[in-house]
Amino acid sequence: MSPDTLYRRAWVYAGIVVFSALFLLPFLGSVHLFDSDETNYAESAREMIVTGDYLTVQIDYEPFPEKPPLFFWLQVLSMKLFGINEFAARFPNLICGILSLVMLYFLGRQVYSHRFGLLWILSYGAAVLPFFFFKSGIIDPWFNLFIFMGIARFIFYFDPLKARTRVRNLIFSALFFGLATLTKGPVAVLIFMLCFLLFLSLKRFRISTSTSHVVLFTLVLALVGGSWFLFQAINGNTNIIRDFITYQFRLFTSDSSVHDGFFAYHIVVLLVGVFPASVIAMKSFTKKSENTELQRLFRQWMYLLLGVVIVLFSLVNTKLLHYSSLAYFPLTFLAAWVWEKWLDRKIEIGGWQVVLIFLIALFLSLAAISFPLLTDHYDWLLSLDFKFLGPFSRAALQRDVHWSGYEFFIGLFLIIGVIVASVQILRRDRSGMMILHLVVLLFVFASTSVFTERVEGYTQRVAIKFYKSLRGQDVYVNTLGFKSYAHLFYFEKPPSKEDDSLERLMNDELEKDAYFVMQVNKKEIFLERYPELEVLLEKYGYLFAVRRAAPSDP
Repeated sequence: MSPDTLYRRAWVYAGIVVFSALFLLPFLGSVHLFDSDETNYAESAREMIVTGDYLTVQIDYEPFPEKPPLFFWLQVLSMKLFGINEFAARFPNLICGILSLVMLYFLGRQVYSHRFGLLWILSYGAAVLPFFFFKSGIIDPWFNLFIFMGIARFIFYFDPLKARTRVRNLIFSALFFGLATLTKGPVAVLIFMLCFLLFLSLKRFRISTSTSHVVLFTLVLALVGGSWFLFQAINGNTNIIRDFITYQFRLFTSDSSVHDGFFAYHIVVLLVGVFPASVIAMKSFTKKSENTELQRLFRQWMYLLLGVVIVLFSLVNTKLLHYSSLAYFPLTFLAAWVWEKWLDRKIEIGGWQVVLIFLIALFLSLAAISFPLLTDHYDWLLSLDFKFLGPFSRAALQRDVHWSGYEFFIGLFLIIGVIVASVQILRRDRSGMMILHLVVLLFVFASTSVFTERVEGYTQRVAIKFYKSLRGQDVYVNTLGFKSYAHLFYFEKPPSKEDDSLERLMNDELEKDAYFVMQVNKKEIFLERYPELEVLLEKYGYLFAVRRAAPSDP
């Protein structure tokens, strides 16, 4: 490779890093962490720092067997650099976002071309949910990155033109799957195995490999992915391993009344959440041939991965937005593939796709326009007496959240921009697709910057301010009637050997005051059940109360 080529490539990668940081860095720590995942993970990292125990994941200073430790270690490093705050909790995912876009360009260029790599970046970066998750403090972005890198290296292993690097690709593949297992658990291996079994069936169970390679892959995967479990066993914490395995089985089999949903939930999430790539990718289901074996393999695996993720998490009883987030990679790959073929006039974007793009954009635009208008004029909304607006929601709408009155321009910008882009696409003007993605990218950036803080104001800010007001005081802090980790993180609960279970705090004599937060829709239940509670304040859907310590003997 010539020095000029290396120089140009270095500038491309530097441009990707700067482009990513410009969109992901602003306002990263300006909003409180959202309950419950963000506060859960940040609190576990904080407790690692407080206790000095970096091997066992904890929550409320008790073992938390649901997750392995790798992501928490990344948050710990960030908190060591930036302090224990929102920015530090989310910073690892900013790094993940940058690495993900760099990885997409690298893979796109390796499999197809420089242009394809750039198109893949735009397809992924302009989508709604990928952008949002990279500005969050949840585990899934790193989990997805490791899985996808493992799959990509595994595909390279079968490329006949990469024979000299075959073993290296196999080792890296196993390494990445091991890191994914250390991030969120063995579901990473499950997803890979399901894709591989489908691949084997397509190949009629005839592939070019050897027993030694199978042993090598398994060994690396076991050493990396099983290292944490091994250290726990050496330290005698076999109960944590047992509880972790039990949780993994329960995750796929138990019913959830809180996070349930209809079977096609994730299809709808991907259609709207990975817009516009989700619509563009629909034209990829074609028999058009590829130029190389690597391109054929890669596209084949993208279909397999997309299908496995959708079917697997549609079968899981619990439905959460981020469960299908691994599908963002294959979906945007297929969208970039269509985009490139469209530029080369080998594929046409159908009129029905343009209509669907317009309808989804209209939905997002109306949501962005109506949310500030309805919440800023809550009197009118409350007068309609919607049944879904319970006591907590009705009180939440009356919170003092500032709206400038110009936020609706964000939604207006989206629909006008999409109309312009749609006209250009129908005219076969190459600028149409670029306009579409840039418009959606700017819409997502503006929406995230403007609306996230307002949503947090309606949902939890008043409670978090209460937790923060009690910092440093020798008191108990807990919630009644709803699950939360925010009180642990924002009260900065210290480690203690005292029994601070709800049963004791509500029934036994206390040596110090115990403060409680509950939502107004359950206040009658708890105030009747616990008459010793002294109401301090009721505000914006929350009720704040205290149970006083028993008088000390004179």
